[in-house]
Amino acid sequence: MDGILNNDIKFLSGVGGQRAELLGKELGIRTLGDLLYYFPFRYIDRTRIYRIAEIRDDSLSYIQLKARITGFSHVGTGRKARFSAFVSDGSGTAELVWFQGIKWIEKRLEVGREYIIFGRPAFFRNELSLVHPEVELLSTAAARMQTGVQGVYYTTEKLSTAQLGTKGIYKLVCNLWQAVEKHIRETLPETVLREHDLMPLRDALYNIHFPANQQLLRRAEFRLKFEELLGIQLGILSRRTDRVGRNDGFLFSRVGERFNEFYSSRLPFPLTGAQKRVIREIRNDTVTGHQMNRLLQGDVGSGKTLVALMCMLLAVDNGFQACMMAPTEILARQHYATLTRMLGDMEVRVGILTGSAKSRERRLTLEALEAGEIDLLVGTHALIEDRVRFSNLGLVVIDEQHRFGVEQRARLWTKNERPPHVLVMTATPIPRTLAMTLYGDLDVSVIDELPPGRKPVKTQHYYDSHRLNVWAFMKREIAKGRQVYVVYPLIKESEKMDYKDLYDGYESITRDFPLPEYLTVAVHGKMSPEDKEATMQLFKQGTAHIMVATSVIEVGVDVPNATVMVIESAERFGLSQLHQLRGRVGRGGEQSYCILMSGEKLSREARARLDAMCETNDGFRLAELDLKLRGSGDINGTQQSGLAFELKIANLGKDGQIIEMARRTAQRILDADPGLTQPQNRGLDELKKRYSPSHEIDFSMIS
Repeated sequence: MDGILNNDIKFLSGVGGQRAELLGKELGIRTLGDLLYYFPFRYIDRTRIYRIAEIRDDSLSYIQLKARITGFSHVGTGRKARFSAFVSDGSGTAELVWFQGIKWIEKRLEVGREYIIFGRPAFFRNELSLVHPEVELLSTAAARMQTGVQGVYYTTEKLSTAQLGTKGIYKLVCNLWQAVEKHIRETLPETVLREHDLMPLRDALYNIHFPANQQLLRRAEFRLKFEELLGIQLGILSRRTDRVGRNDGFLFSRVGERFNEFYSSRLPFPLTGAQKRVIREIRNDTVTGHQMNRLLQGDVGSGKTLVALMCMLLAVDNGFQACMMAPTEILARQHYATLTRMLGDMEVRVGILTGSAKSRERRLTLEALEAGEIDLLVGTHALIEDRVRFSNLGLVVIDEQHRFGVEQRARLWTKNERPPHVLVMTATPIPRTLAMTLYGDLDVSVIDELPPGRKPVKTQHYYDSHRLNVWAFMKREIAKGRQVYVVYPLIKESEKMDYKDLYDGYESITRDFPLPEYLTVAVHGKMSPEDKEATMQLFKQGTAHIMVATSVIEVGVDVPNATVMVIESAERFGLSQLHQLRGRVGRGGEQSYCILMSGEKLSREARARLDAMCETNDGFRLAELDLKLRGSGDINGTQQSGLAFELKIANLGKDGQIIEMARRTAQRILDADPGLTQPQNRGLDELKKRYSPSHEIDFSMIS
């Protein structure tokens, strides 16, 4: 694309230095190209004129009226001032209301003149009203209305204060188009445009901002989604091709003494067929001479940690060290305890390194690691610090992969001159379309069986009004010698959200489950590691009957005796998180239960999530539904921080067919021209670079 799009946004007519600084801080718009690719988030059909009599409720998001002003009303002064204009279109009357900018509005309006009025409908005392509507004289609105569909741009309060609300941004885009229209170059080869009947790039960019009708808008969206996803797939598949093409992977040529001893006499339970298959896949990767880069998906309780340990023993038997990185200290310590328990007195040296380690303990661990005196190291993101040096790192295992960014994963590769084999694990089932985008450069293994003896968790939804029934059930389970989790979404009460909070819940539970008969403990992310661990031990040892917690226990707590998971304000959680929490129970041989508590008023989406949880224990089905319900919004934030690029228009929950189409096209192009050096592919090389992962490392998502 022409270099003019790299020009600073401050040079665009209508921007200047101050507005440019605001646009950069608030929206990340710093160049002309950034603004060109800042698309409307929704569209309004401005060709439709409603009659006032047609509007019977506030179910419509926006309406447009053509009406004549019949009178004004001015009430109050200062901050309490309220200005109203009364309008009629012959079918009925409505009130237009302003609380701000009153003097400016009064000067613009005249009794007896006809206006086009646009805004959100509301009803006050059964009368239609529009608060702070857009109002234009009919004569000046006529030309604009011919454009048909109007884009609405996301903005912020600070931008609106600087007259850069959605209309202000629209004006900037109009100025921009005049400046850059002739400089937009096509990025896709003619063969790809013809094959998929794609709109040219210049037409697509024009119609995404200024669509004349819905058909042109749909074609523009399809073209830009395809281009975005094609750029991503070109980057992903190029990295994969480059990795597989190199012969710099460590060889784990033998299955040695430690692996065989563990397999023959230390297994806590027989391996499932799925576990055996995955170990074979990993074993095959480590004898090819290529670096392994494999994703292991397995539902909660499927035995991923056992598979990881056996693969780490393969590394140790071949003279290499291995490490396992977890996103939280709780999970890291859980893994350390699990590995040392499984290994027993075997000659395998296991170490742990977390952010809270004392300086002397940390120094001794680092010295032993560099000297080759530690075989397996477990830790948090502390493992990627520069001062952590291995003697001979051969295998990296990363647990709960979705909580780490791509570049955080890559930092562990640099611990050797040659990259170690990498196994990334997740108990969050990943929908196929998301896996192709987030993890398209990885080979994928799936553990789709639970260990023998595990019973499916029974899930039920109760409203708050049935709380006494739930309390009675908890007491019956405790009387059988079982334990209970109660999970809350917040630590302290929020004025903005009416959800149960942990402190209030803890007080309520200790009243209804009093000492000495019941012991209730609380765990949350703001506790010190020492306090958290001491509290956890009370529950693990069976001393405490009830653990009240935030979602800090989503991963890393393994108490087979706990059979009840009560999730308060369950409507507050996403499906993936609900499924993870449910996986904390059902880890022993007894029947376990997950109870979803909610208020009476539920949105359609919340009800769909809770119903789905009650209907199935299949994590993959739930993950597909979650992506469809939420779209890919959270994927771009800290929830799914594996994405190292920002999607401008594609939606991973809804655009599965386009993703597959883009992936097939990218693979075909790279097969014919791996370096994208042919003249017709120059635009594709630019696309690939645009969607290459950022090299910045964001630690903000680490809890």
